[in-house]
Amino acid sequence: MRETGRVRRTYTAVVLVAVAALIAGLGIWAGNSRDQDSSGDATPGNAASGAMPTGPCAPTDTLVPPCGAWWGAYVPYAANGSLKDAVLGFEKRIGRRLDLVYNYHDMSGSELDGQLLTPDERDLGEDRLLMLAWESTVWTEPHHAGWTETQLGWKNIASGRYDEEILDPQIRRIKAYGKRVFLSFDQETDARIKEGAGTPEEFVAAYRHLHDRFRELGADNVVWVWTVSGYLGSAEDMKALYPGDAYVDWIAMDQYNYYRCHDTTDWKDFLRSQQPSYEWLRANISDDKPVMLAEFATAPDPDDPRRQRDWYTEIPAAVKKLPEVKALVHWNRPTSDQAVCDLTVNDGPGLEGYREAGKNSYFHQPVPPR
Repeated sequence: MRETGRVRRTYTAVVLVAVAALIAGLGIWAGNSRDQDSSGDATPGNAASGAMPTGPCAPTDTLVPPCGAWWGAYVPYAANGSLKDAVLGFEKRIGRRLDLVYNYHDMSGSELDGQLLTPDERDLGEDRLLMLAWESTVWTEPHHAGWTETQLGWKNIASGRYDEEILDPQIRRIKAYGKRVFLSFDQETDARIKEGAGTPEEFVAAYRHLHDRFRELGADNVVWVWTVSGYLGSAEDMKALYPGDAYVDWIAMDQYNYYRCHDTTDWKDFLRSQQPSYEWLRANISDDKPVMLAEFATAPDPDDPRRQRDWYTEIPAAVKKLPEVKALVHWNRPTSDQAVCDLTVNDGPGLEGYREAGKNSYFHQPVPPR
């Protein structure tokens, strides 16, 4: 999610010098836990801690589940700084193990945010798929708490300027991890143009360079996800930002029912919040790539709290009208401190509905261990 009103910084040589100094100061790192089922909703026996799935519902090499869709979430770090505690606490509330855990990283190289993969991610990845969003920025605050950042610039990524210092150490870490992971480079990339990251042509060059760098270093355990906002007002930019089918395994979008969070009175049910952008991506980007709802959620209706519950309970039936959607990743973080912008499902009707939707067999597919 690209936060409205965030501080935008224009790339300059002065900024690059500052970033280089920051990265140098931070340093670059090159260097068995089991989920406790907290409800009667048992985890499938062939989840990632078990044998490789076989049969007609076994996932493909690019982690597409033929018989349903992955059920995932982005869960912010816990107050104690632990991603693992945050995810396990969320899973306890929703009554099931997530198939997919989505986490974000910058390119600082710091142990806190710039290290792929963290110890917590490795632990969680024993029983779940991991989705890493890698941003070509250096965050101002830990875990991007205040949304401010410094752009490294797509032109500089594409040129190889940061290969040895930033990219290669993290690529080697992912290679050493061995298991397949989803990777999204600069998610919601259409929103980054106005933030000073560069032009669509520069993004395509940066994306292809990163992809090729993984290949050159032998890190073939990455499933490549191209993620845009899905906002159709950016249609021309999204077209220009596509790196090409040879570089992309999944296409993804981040669409929401914001309702009053964006000062509207238009309540969009799940299907209406997702279908227009889904159909546009299929018609204009790729009609044969699987689709990921890399971020989705609904704001509450303060006048009718049950409406939020119903929004989630309708998902299992509604998503089958979007048959190429093969992963749904809930964004479990408020966009501001206003109650109308609370997109979480930590309690109340939202939790009830999300928990109910997650019980559906369509979202219980066999998770591979590698």
